[in-house]
Amino acid sequence: MSHEGQEKKLVYMADQIATFFASEPEEAAIAAIENHLRKFWDPRMRRKIVAYTEDGAHGLSDRAYAAVRKLAETSTPAH
Repeated sequence: MSHEGQEKKLVYMADQIATFFASEPEEAAIAAIENHLRKFWDPRMRRKIVAYTEDGAHGLSDRAYAAVRKLAETSTPAH
């Protein structure tokens, strides 16, 4: 799968998670999405989605974007 294809897949998956939490209040949903990404996504996937948001976040829902940025703020950089 191409790099662009991988990014599209990650965006799709993050947006699906955000859709699951759509009925939650804004802050609770963002926290739940971030928690899901942290618990269930491989570190490489998390790094890729964080990098994607640093280069813009085309197609990523607002809540998914906020969760990924929160994840980026609380993650320790890989050496």
